Amino acid sequence: MPISPAALAQLPVRRLTPGDLLACADLSENREWPREEHKWGFLLTAGTGYGIDDPAGEGLLACCVVTSYGPGLAAIGMVLVAERYARQGVGRRLMRHVLEEAKDTPLTLHATANGQPLYEQLGFTETSRAEMVRGRFTFAAPAPSVPVRPATADDLQAILRLDLEVFGLDRTHVITRLPAFADHLRVAEEDCEITGFAAAWPNMDTHVVGPLIARDPATAKALIASLAAASDRPLRTDIDVRHTSLLSWVKENGIDPIATNSVMVRSLPDLPGDWRRRFAPLTVAAG
Repeated sequence: MPISPAALAQLPVRRLTPGDLLACADLSENREWPREEHKWGFLLTAGTGYGIDDPAGEGLLACCVVTSYGPGLAAIGMVLVAERYARQGVGRRLMRHVLEEAKDTPLTLHATANGQPLYEQLGFTETSRAEMVRGRFTFAAPAPSVPVRPATADDLQAILRLDLEVFGLDRTHVITRLPAFADHLRVAEEDCEITGFAAAWPNMDTHVVGPLIARDPATAKALIASLAAASDRPLRTDIDVRHTSLLSWVKENGIDPIATNSVMVRSLPDLPGDWRRRFAPLTVAAG
């Protein structure tokens, strides 16, 4: 029996746990997204999941994940509403709950063209755009000769210092999970100084490159090439469209554009940190 919009608006929003991983993956599949169980497991442990249970007993009706970086910023991702409840105000209901929970904390998210009008109504503004690219890396265009090597445990403190400087906020609780989450973690090093780092983590049939922090585009290219050489899968990543040199280079190497999303913020004029050295995020799921 269909649920009325009034009844939908009264359904409780609850905190998700790692035990909800399969229900989240099922909801992804319902909306024709990849199941991404590895990614869901990471997000549900590093962040806070919110969900609305389907009163019909068919798993989750809606969900999202919020990753906190302290009082300065939280990132919203994986905003999903089951197809059978789409366009009935459920996404707005879930987002309003997240805004209430966040209180004065600034928020950021990546929005599709379909989701952007809702987020604008909720006070988000666009600060930049990100291009999602995917493909098998061909090595047709050479990488700059920047020294890159696999990261070791001894590199962790230097990675955290560089990430804090570039990202602008402390991501220790996220970055320290990278060695277990990612298949490959690389650092660029010149004159005994780490000038960049990047990870490639498994997601369905691809390796997703992110985060990607680098001193300059040449260092970013060298890190991507090193990860591509270590991978037997197509690569996927999201690159800020302002990084035109890097985008042109990855396309020369067979990594083709598949989507463009809006990077949005609320209660901030722009994201903290230095976008010129921030080339790709850790994870993105646009809503």
